[in-house]
Amino acid sequence: MKSKLKLILLFFIGIVNAQKSKGIYGETNWFAGWTNFKPKAIEYNETTQILTGEIKENMTLTKKNTYLLMGTVYIANKATLTIEPGTVIRGDFNSNGTLVIVKGSKIKAEGTIASPIVFTSNKPSSERKAGDWGGVIIYGDAPVNRIGGVIASIYDSNRAFNQFGGTNENDDSGIMKYVRIEFAGKKIDQKTMLNGLTLGAVGSKTKIENVQVSFAKDDAIEMIGGNIELNNIVSFNNADDDFDFSIGSQATVNNSIAIRSPFISDNTRSRCFEIDSYDKVENYDPSKKKTVVRLNNVTMVSNEINDQGLVKEAISLKSDSFLEMNNCVVTGFASFIALDEKYLNVANAKQIKIKDCLVDNCKSIFTNEELIEAPEVNEMFLKSNSISISKIGVESFFISNDIKKNPDFRLAKK
Repeated sequence: MKSKLKLILLFFIGIVNAQKSKGIYGETNWFAGWTNFKPKAIEYNETTQILTGEIKENMTLTKKNTYLLMGTVYIANKATLTIEPGTVIRGDFNSNGTLVIVKGSKIKAEGTIASPIVFTSNKPSSERKAGDWGGVIIYGDAPVNRIGGVIASIYDSNRAFNQFGGTNENDDSGIMKYVRIEFAGKKIDQKTMLNGLTLGAVGSKTKIENVQVSFAKDDAIEMIGGNIELNNIVSFNNADDDFDFSIGSQATVNNSIAIRSPFISDNTRSRCFEIDSYDKVENYDPSKKKTVVRLNNVTMVSNEINDQGLVKEAISLKSDSFLEMNNCVVTGFASFIALDEKYLNVANAKQIKIKDCLVDNCKSIFTNEELIEAPEVNEMFLKSNSISISKIGVESFFISNDIKKNPDFRLAKK
């Protein structure tokens, strides 16, 4: 009995310690074994099977094969695509290889630490670059706040398969666990590029955890509407936003990290988090929820000097969107949060919930979109002691920020 009580006590002490940690946490470095910060260094096997067109029956992809996504591949007709641990799927450059999980269908991509599932470029290692192929798209039946409750995706013109959105907050589109997505985000037209992972109206029973998105030409993860938790996500050197939430997303991001080179950006404004409630206010259904994003133990890193690169702010918060942050860490940016006009009013800024967060080596805390400081908002949050300020710098802030070796972005013990 005493040993059981001791185990229970240790369990609860572990929970308390995790809750008190700032930034990403873990007893060990949870990057180890499944992530890859040098994806050009691996020469994957040549493809042995082609995936193309519509797949309307359950299918399993096995580790013994290497698969080529040729064109847009639809998992449709309520089918389930199962992917074994260690399987490699390569996207074709010429045909813009893209995987789409159609609304009502599922993906079960459950890798392991030792055998992650990899989506990557079909080019030789020396030629790979961001935007080599499309990406992974998952559509669900959870709510969006667009009038009519259903959206036709801008990423796919096939109206038989590109619809998403509904009323089921608990919709289940499957699982992605211990998965890497590399070099995605191919340009579709002059205005549109695909993302590493696009989640359109994905519901709460969908599991997205231990996923690394690297070198995407656009966003690492874009969430349009939906209701989901993202756990243990690693976004690395992506061109546009690391996490983009819009059109009524109800999202929680836990124990995750965005690692930016400030010298990698697209031709729009790039940041770790972009949070918006609608694309156009006239498309908004006022009976539906606005975007709410909750960040717990999230780390945002600009791995260079904070005001000399292309990436300026860690977070962009647009009007009528809501942000909650707990135990988060931000280091190396010109601005911690760039606020839309509405939130420059102190009364409205009180809607932003921040608790026990650490801002290190940032030039400014709260600014407007032009990066001009918002002194009244700064004063309000600093007086509340919800934000701690330091000037340690990225080189000494973490256990190791050396992405050429084995990075460990847990906070260094002082």
